[in-house]
Amino acid sequence: MAAWVGVRGAMAYQHLSQVQAGAAKGVSAVSEDPASAMPALEGLVTDAEAAHDLTSDPVWALAEQIPWVGPQLAAFGAVAKASDDLLRGSLLPLATAAQGLSIDSLKPVGGRVDASTLVGLDGPAQDAASHANAAADAVRDIDRTPLVGGVASAVEQAGNLFDQVASAVDGLSRASQLLPVMLGQNGAREYLLLVQNNAEWRSLGGITGTAILLKVDNGSITLDSTQSATALTKEGAQPSIELPAEITEIYETKPVRYFHNLTQIPDFSVDGPIARSIYAQKTGVSVDGVFAVDPVVLSYLLTATGPVTLPTGDVLDSKNAVSFLLNGVYMKYPEPAAQDAVFAGAAGAVFQGLLDGRGSAGAMISALARAGSEHRFFMWSADPAEQSVISGTTIAGPLPTTDQRTAAFGVYLNDGTGSKMSYYVQPDVSIAWGACGSAKIVGERDLSLTITLTSDAPSDAATSLPWYITGGGLYGTPPGIAKVIPNVYLPEGFELLSAQASDGGTFTEAEYQGRRVLTFSTDLSPGASTTFTVNVRGSSTATEAQAFVTPTADASLSPIVTAACGPGS
Repeated sequence: MAAWVGVRGAMAYQHLSQVQAGAAKGVSAVSEDPASAMPALEGLVTDAEAAHDLTSDPVWALAEQIPWVGPQLAAFGAVAKASDDLLRGSLLPLATAAQGLSIDSLKPVGGRVDASTLVGLDGPAQDAASHANAAADAVRDIDRTPLVGGVASAVEQAGNLFDQVASAVDGLSRASQLLPVMLGQNGAREYLLLVQNNAEWRSLGGITGTAILLKVDNGSITLDSTQSATALTKEGAQPSIELPAEITEIYETKPVRYFHNLTQIPDFSVDGPIARSIYAQKTGVSVDGVFAVDPVVLSYLLTATGPVTLPTGDVLDSKNAVSFLLNGVYMKYPEPAAQDAVFAGAAGAVFQGLLDGRGSAGAMISALARAGSEHRFFMWSADPAEQSVISGTTIAGPLPTTDQRTAAFGVYLNDGTGSKMSYYVQPDVSIAWGACGSAKIVGERDLSLTITLTSDAPSDAATSLPWYITGGGLYGTPPGIAKVIPNVYLPEGFELLSAQASDGGTFTEAEYQGRRVLTFSTDLSPGASTTFTVNVRGSSTATEAQAFVTPTADASLSPIVTAACGPGS
């Protein structure tokens, strides 16, 4: 039996290696040029089918019952079957249905996007997404705690690959459903585009600095009026809508009194309606949906469009956009009105470049896909049917959700200085498992979350930085000090064992949508650090953990931190 299994396993391994090497490229080809993807996908289907056949015979099934070696074979066989399902059930049928479609046909021409090429693809894309998600789920369901060596590594790699493929196919499915109607094929639409400013943190990124009205009609898109958050707030700070008590206990009424604070609530399905309400109250325009991006997203889009020139004469490109918009602008333009004009001009110039057809559609879609995966691009629709398609995706901006596989934290950082000092604060977030067992057995799980915040502001920040960056002490924080208020959302179903701050600070507690919320505060002088440690315990089958973290100006910092409970933990 050992020789039989060994030979068939070696052969299956060769086929699966071919699948893993070509799957990501195949998905990219399906997204950009389905016709060119067919030959490669057909070859991968042959490899996947062969790997599945080699690992599904009765002898292999019997060997899967052998102690220690059995779980390794079972995991390998599960990956082979999932690969076969992914290729034959999802990618090949999708590529077949998309023959004749070029994603580059979505490139704007004269300010108009022709989404008619997606009509008819929504059904096949939804079916493909269902099969891709099922295949990814099958790999996620593999109990990894007994796996060792190359098998553990292979399953980990396969899991990452399948998640990427499922996400890409799911994105295409949702886009094929949403784009035609959202681009006004059934009538004119108006949308609000918000640009967050990560130099002054709010839970989902930063203050809402600029709001741009987009008008859409039968694919034609125009950038209409632009408003600053200050202009949308200055007439008065009366609440636009009433917030539930569980929100005001954490954030008071600031998210509905100040347009800057919209994304203080870390749930864009709540923030979108608030933005719509405030905007309607101030302008009389009731928009059909709300989008949000940040300067990092603009930098990604600039890789597609190339450099743009602002009305001020400043030139933005993919390398300088973030540092200029989140820091340099305050050095160069001391007056807030001039800063607002630069922000409005920057967002307008980038999106106008896209509408003018600069760059490829593939590059634009890749930029937005990356932004979505990094929790930097959000969308909300006032149409319930459209919102149901958006829900469940990263662009919906949801709260982290704990399930049978994953225990999820939220680490949301808010500026308390009333300044742009967040630009100088670096967060370092990690998760560590204590005792944990098999993914198939409910048991006690211990998790530790560690957050370290460090200020790298210049030592003479109080005097060397402009008052608009330091806050000038206007809200009670001395110039040069960065006040940060972290809100930590605990995994649902987990209890708090302990929480402490290295600076001796305490925390308050509240609850939001079934999640216990701890609120800390720290004042960071230049060069100083504060570490927060939170320990929790829950009865669960979860062997994965993750934390959603506020996206910062640093694109190299992932806003999703993960940890797996491995063998022996």
